Amino acid sequence: MNMIQALNSALDVKLEQDPDVLIFGEDVGYFGGVFRATDGLQKRHGLTRCFDTPIAEGGIVAAAIGMGAYGLRPVAEIQFADYIFPAFDQLVSEAARLRYRSGGQFWAPITVRSPYGGGIFGGQTHSQSPEAIFAHITGLKTVIPSNPYDAKGLLIAAIEDDDPVIFLEPKRLYNGPFDGRHDVAVGNWTGHRDAEVPEGHYLVPLGKAAIVRQGNDVTILAYGTMVHVALAGIADSDIDAELIDLRSIVPLDIDAIVRSVSKTGRCIILHEASRFGGFGGELAALVQERCFYHLEAPIERVAGWDTPYPHAFEWDYFPGPARVTAALRRVTENL
Repeated sequence: MNMIQALNSALDVKLEQDPDVLIFGEDVGYFGGVFRATDGLQKRHGLTRCFDTPIAEGGIVAAAIGMGAYGLRPVAEIQFADYIFPAFDQLVSEAARLRYRSGGQFWAPITVRSPYGGGIFGGQTHSQSPEAIFAHITGLKTVIPSNPYDAKGLLIAAIEDDDPVIFLEPKRLYNGPFDGRHDVAVGNWTGHRDAEVPEGHYLVPLGKAAIVRQGNDVTILAYGTMVHVALAGIADSDIDAELIDLRSIVPLDIDAIVRSVSKTGRCIILHEASRFGGFGGELAALVQERCFYHLEAPIERVAGWDTPYPHAFEWDYFPGPARVTAALRRVTENL
């Protein structure tokens, strides 16, 4: 399966298993979603289990919160992460706080799925990476898969979780993982291939990072699309780097991070979002607090530019393998 097929399979499994699960959002029903992630689900499970909504993100999330408090497990799709902000007050003031405010009488077991990140020439309003904003909100969980197997297992885990989960899906990975390289002239990522994904139910636990590559010289922390970019950057160097795929940034597998950085003594943090105020700053602080006496070089951040999303220059804006390789050489120059 590619990632779209894996996500579709996860939704299909949960609709089949649990009558309390339902899916709704803009164009997710008859049309099957703008990226086809819900293709065929309405036909298989009916109009009351997978249905379309008006273009009203605040209403979509508000309805999901009410359904969750009632006892259902709604999966709401926001068509692009850029359009989630009309629902931000519902997520921050209602979903994230409901369990605490009600003294445990109500909670919001909702999953909000959304395509995120750039790479499809979507411009400024279809390409942003707002994960750091959601990571800051206590009470929300934020998940970002990097491959089809994880996408399915993480989505099932998110739907079964009793807390609200923001599930961000990297658009560049939808049709298959890539080798982290692109042709700047045409903007096409290469190396697409599918992955082995079981048909039935399985879980990838939230808050458990994966070691994608073992190494001894430096630790790279990444998630989503940037996992593949990191692999390409490592391949272009002669440096024995360890690559950690965080998979979820809240909850964060800090133990896996500390083990790796304590071993390597060096750390590079890689994400697509703008550098200033990005989640990489939080990761750098956590690494410094816990691994200071193990560090042999300053912590490096490789990220997007500190600008509004530059549609005309998006392939320069993205951290690519060359920037990863340069960071690897900087942090290991005293080896």
